[in-house]
Amino acid sequence: MKLLFVADPIESFKIYKDTTFAMMREAHKRGHRISVCEQQDLLWQRGAPVTAHVRDITLTGQADAWFEVTQSRSVALKEFDAVLMRKDPPFDSEYFYATHLLEQAERDGARVFNKPSALRDHPEKLAIMEFPQYIGPTLVTRDEADIKRFHAEHGNIILKPLDGMGGMGIFRVGPDGLNLGSITETLNRHGAQSLMVQKFLPQIVLGDKRVLVIGGKPVPYCLARIPQGSEVRGNLAAGGKGVAQALSARDFEIANALGPLLAARGLLLVGLDVIGDCLTEINVTSPTCFQEIFDQTGCDVAALFVDALEQALNPAA
Repeated sequence: MKLLFVADPIESFKIYKDTTFAMMREAHKRGHRISVCEQQDLLWQRGAPVTAHVRDITLTGQADAWFEVTQSRSVALKEFDAVLMRKDPPFDSEYFYATHLLEQAERDGARVFNKPSALRDHPEKLAIMEFPQYIGPTLVTRDEADIKRFHAEHGNIILKPLDGMGGMGIFRVGPDGLNLGSITETLNRHGAQSLMVQKFLPQIVLGDKRVLVIGGKPVPYCLARIPQGSEVRGNLAAGGKGVAQALSARDFEIANALGPLLAARGLLLVGLDVIGDCLTEINVTSPTCFQEIFDQTGCDVAALFVDALEQALNPAA
């Protein structure tokens, strides 16, 4: 198969932990051909299909110079067997425009994973609203009075921007309400921007679990990202410690309920964030943790993903 990865610059990959690299390595091992481009390399012109300025690469197996470029060219996306959208958040205007270009490529005949319209329809913070039976007390608002009311009701809360990633901009406010006003003003930009407020879940000390769902089926191991020291955030980008562990019964319950539904919408790979028994986010842009889980458990998540991709492209196989 010919695969195109739309991603961040591959020169910046930390290959010992990068999930997109793990996908590439597994696909390369199976003999699939790999091409890469960045979001800004996508192009559409009237009368022509969506194209991209791509680099065809081969993997060297070395730790440093891990790829070699064999050719640079412009090619229609429909010429690939699959296009994998792996651009990291934030989901900004340029990402939004890229999903429209990728959706036009679908009209040309390209197969894109995750499906561009599904990426737009499932913002990673707000997608949980569809599944209230699995989430804790949650509020989405830009109004300071509503946030104060929520705090008065729950006492210990988490506030976060809707467009954050990697734990960026997450604040905890305890029962004393210290700095609630200034935090709210910072996040809602004096009422101009919505934010999410959630009841603080003390089970965070056991980790913010990343539960991966591939082709509608849960991977049997998750990565619990455990906050370190006085930090409230478990995100690996914020210094959290990643500990792989078997899914709990509740993890399976949530993943089995959401997985088939999300897969039917074109989301081949989903990362569910679970704290304790509560779903907190649904990650669809570029879910990670493949290599951490494999290194600690031997569960080859990249192989499961490429299996699912091959199955999606050739259902009769």
